[in-house]
Amino acid sequence: MNNAPLLEMKSITKTFPGVKALDDVSLRIFSGEVMALLGENGAGKSTLMKILSGVYTMDSGEMLYEGKKLTVKDPKDAQNKGIAIIHQELNLIPELTVSENIFLGREPVNPFGKIKYAEMNALAAEYLVRLGEKTLPTSKVSSLSVGQAQMVEIAKALSMNAKIIIMDEPTDALTDVETENLFKVINELKNDGKALVYISHKLSEVFEVCDRATILRDGTLVDEKPVAELDEESIIQLMVGRPLLERYPKSDCPQGEVVFEAISLTNSLVRSISFQVKKGEVVGIAGLMGSGRSEVAKTIFGVLPLTAGEIRLNGKPLKVTHPADAIAEGISYVSEDRKQLGLILGMSIKENITLPALKKYQNVFRHVSYDKETETSKEYIKKMSIKTTGPSQKVVNLSGGNQQKVAIAKGVVTEPNVLILDEPTRGVDVGAKKEIYELINLLKADGMAIILISSELPEVLGMSDRILIMSAGRISGELTRQDATQEKIMTLAISGLTQTA
Repeated sequence: MNNAPLLEMKSITKTFPGVKALDDVSLRIFSGEVMALLGENGAGKSTLMKILSGVYTMDSGEMLYEGKKLTVKDPKDAQNKGIAIIHQELNLIPELTVSENIFLGREPVNPFGKIKYAEMNALAAEYLVRLGEKTLPTSKVSSLSVGQAQMVEIAKALSMNAKIIIMDEPTDALTDVETENLFKVINELKNDGKALVYISHKLSEVFEVCDRATILRDGTLVDEKPVAELDEESIIQLMVGRPLLERYPKSDCPQGEVVFEAISLTNSLVRSISFQVKKGEVVGIAGLMGSGRSEVAKTIFGVLPLTAGEIRLNGKPLKVTHPADAIAEGISYVSEDRKQLGLILGMSIKENITLPALKKYQNVFRHVSYDKETETSKEYIKKMSIKTTGPSQKVVNLSGGNQQKVAIAKGVVTEPNVLILDEPTRGVDVGAKKEIYELINLLKADGMAIILISSELPEVLGMSDRILIMSAGRISGELTRQDATQEKIMTLAISGLTQTA
């Protein structure tokens, strides 16, 4: 590592209406190094990087690039100056192809200004191959999975040949294989002398790929240290200001009768799925990416059609052909994709939380009582510890973790009998995760039947009473909380694939 930083951000301050997002924060970025930028949701990480990449303008402070004063007018200016960012929330145009998204605004053209599509597709293919991605450059982004779209976003950043590359939760939607390929590319970029800023709530990744850590808390700089001098517990304490004594708070409460039954659920993506959930029980669903976990949830919730089988609630068969049917019957679903399927980003916190339950706030004339809406949203803001200026703040202006809390509040507000949580802590810091787990325990104690889908095995093991393991669209095994281990879950997940093959 060179003694002189490639880039310095000095005494950066940024205020939004009613909240000071950054307060005198300084940061150093070195060539040939991966710097972890860590902190809880709302600590100021994304705001700091948006200032560096030209999305926001700082109120005060200065930036130095190779020792000279740096001014970044807008994102295009940042790109021209060698700064690329991979945003946590995907920034792609669905109806354009993969290659059109990668080279948007930088398309290769002939002397007459016409785009050279063959050349552009070939260049895009090179970047995708480098990432180990098999997606075709000519595929529309709208046809891709969230993980594939994330790899396109990464390929776009690589194509800019930037000196500084900012990665904001880059592995959030990636499979283990895609993550491994990304880590190889990160090491190549580091060896090429690039400077990388790596933002992640997955602390195991920090120890795998990062050299140094800068930690923020509540918009202020807490510390900067080599990763070799830190461990998970010391990072958590620096992030949240206190030790987290129990990462997965266990809650043993009495279970009641069977509330929910899935009987031989079948469609093109899931095959003969049967299971039960009791009152006050958390049933976890684990499995590899593509095993059918989310598809089961979407089938129950009426997003995907049911071609055979039956859903029962309190012993009564249900006909669910649309999410509105599921909500009316007392089934709620919190999607893994909060941006596309969970929230309306341009609306306020209040409007998002109360949207599924508007009938509760209507008077005899069917007019919505805004006072009641506000009262309910304030209650959930407090219960979920959502960092916000108030119920009227637009969801788009919240950090990713706080958006996730709003999505969960939206799922709970209807007071369902059955709550399906699909990746409920994706993009959420360790402190906020514990708050979500404690909410799950409260809902469980109130008698709610909960289905918890997660790709994080410690989360499934720590929060579930029983665990169903899926593979190739089927349930390949079931384990009790007492018997379950990561090794047993993975064995069942892989054995299902072997049997299918």
